[in-house]
Amino acid sequence: MEGNTAAARSPQREVVEEVVIRFAGDSGDGMQVTGAQFTQETAIFGNDLATFPDFPAEIRAPVGTTFGVSAFQIHFGSHEVRTSGDAPDVLVAMNPAALKVSLDDLKVGGMIVLDEGTFNRRNIAKAGFDSNPLEDDTLAPYQTLRLDISKMTLEAVKDLDLSKKESLRCKNFWTLGLMLWMYDRDRRATVEWLNKKFSKRPEIAKANVTALNAGHAFGETAELSSNLVGFTVAKTDVAPGVYRTVTGTEALAWGLVVGARAAGLKIMLGSYPITPASPLLHNLANLKAYGVTTFQAEDEIAAVCSAIGASYAGALGVTSSSGPGIALKTEAIGLAISTELPLVIVNTQRAGPSTGLPTKTEQSDLYLAVYGRNADAPLPVLAASTPTDCFEVAIESVRIATKYMTPVMLLTEGYLANAAEPWRIPDTDDLPSFPVKFRTDPEGFQPFARNADTLARPWAIPGTPGLEHRIGGLEKDSVTGNISYDAENHQHMTDVRAAKIAGIARDIPQQEIQCGEETDVMVLVGWGSTFGPINQAVRQAREEGHSVAHIHIRYIVPLPSNLGDLLNGFDRVLVPEMNNGQLLTLLRSTYAIDAEGLNKVSGKPFRVSEILDAIRTRMGDAS
Repeated sequence: MEGNTAAARSPQREVVEEVVIRFAGDSGDGMQVTGAQFTQETAIFGNDLATFPDFPAEIRAPVGTTFGVSAFQIHFGSHEVRTSGDAPDVLVAMNPAALKVSLDDLKVGGMIVLDEGTFNRRNIAKAGFDSNPLEDDTLAPYQTLRLDISKMTLEAVKDLDLSKKESLRCKNFWTLGLMLWMYDRDRRATVEWLNKKFSKRPEIAKANVTALNAGHAFGETAELSSNLVGFTVAKTDVAPGVYRTVTGTEALAWGLVVGARAAGLKIMLGSYPITPASPLLHNLANLKAYGVTTFQAEDEIAAVCSAIGASYAGALGVTSSSGPGIALKTEAIGLAISTELPLVIVNTQRAGPSTGLPTKTEQSDLYLAVYGRNADAPLPVLAASTPTDCFEVAIESVRIATKYMTPVMLLTEGYLANAAEPWRIPDTDDLPSFPVKFRTDPEGFQPFARNADTLARPWAIPGTPGLEHRIGGLEKDSVTGNISYDAENHQHMTDVRAAKIAGIARDIPQQEIQCGEETDVMVLVGWGSTFGPINQAVRQAREEGHSVAHIHIRYIVPLPSNLGDLLNGFDRVLVPEMNNGQLLTLLRSTYAIDAEGLNKVSGKPFRVSEILDAIRTRMGDAS
């Protein structure tokens, strides 16, 4: 039956604990869809997983070139998975360019599944090979399954009255069917997705399902070599609950909605499209039923100003962008700081400077987030560490923004935005509540009189009788809000705005050690998406007997109040980050510690092996 797991199980299946697969092909080959559906079937099966979608920067690079290669990597296993994997065990290469780009990353002895039907002279030359890699010793270190996937796809759908071009578009699902068989995955969810996706083109849905089943059937019936067998990865032992696979962007959108509901507010997102931040606009646009309004502005400045206006009117203003767009928003962010209005600013970082590498990940904007405004204009800065962590960080950003009447910068990254992992859907009874209390009583109202504990000014919705007031970018009197050029007043306002942000340190958790002990010799300090590689490397290093710990920082401004004491307890501090040392600079300047950096600026995440080698080298020095 279509979509059912095959009744016949190969007796040759090998049991493995974890697998890393990379699907790679031309940007028109559907590799992101293929990877996403394999991910869905794997999540339904019950494996823990982490993914890494890798897009070309060009909108449509020349077909068959390395510039246009699109890849999707998934790491899944029978135990907890913290990263998308250092090196693939399996590379699915749909053309020579995909093979060229990914071959050096593949483990020696790993498997290559390739479409030899695309390995003609022209494609081989466009990929940059000097000779045909199928005929020389290029693939000698690997197990290779050479299939004419294009031909077999055409054969599978030949009776469905499609053009050759439409038929070849199904080859990614033929390949998916084979990989689902190879790793003992089901097809049911993929079949349902195809029928829904192409409900208005049932002939296309049928063709893709047919190709999917044909690839699966090939795996069942082909006489493969003894080295190329099927595999089984046992289910992961996880806490009971309802799970779904979620990307960082999806988790972020839902977190903003939950945070707004906890505050009793509606959301207004003012945004302008930019890679890789645009999907947040798309996701929130689909949540209108939950009190969300989205506005695609004509530029970045209009986007952030519209969000500030929404906050002035009593909604939760949210704006989103990536590094170049955040730079354009900085003057308006200063306006939000001056007017002391709540605003959540989502910065999905990408590699720079300028337009840089739009589809590649980097932790490039910490300086911009912490320091990137004119004058002394501090604001809270938080950073998410995993795709699912985006949900909690979004809620916390809303809480801080509304409680302290301040804009908050929420840092995520291109990798986190696009990557996926299983997420245990929280019970609604466990969701937070921190309702906003608008000022409604005109008795003694002053727009910049402050709460004694938080130093936040009152939030008065325009039109409330007796609460008429003015705000703006010019300096204002510390009580009345009237424009003031008084020197002492400006000193006071500058100091109190800084004190308000610094005081948030009393309202955030103490910094914990994620792995290891306070008595260890060395600590690795990270932020953002480096969590997985650092944590895994530290765990492996501890198993080898190294005295090393891991601290990961969510609250960058203000830093947790106990962080300095923690760091000063270690002999060595190593800060891995995907930039040239931005958190390193912040820690050195704040705590005067002799920390050192481990820096990577390649557009790709850290490998566990890179960090583990750095630990071994430094611990060798220490001994």
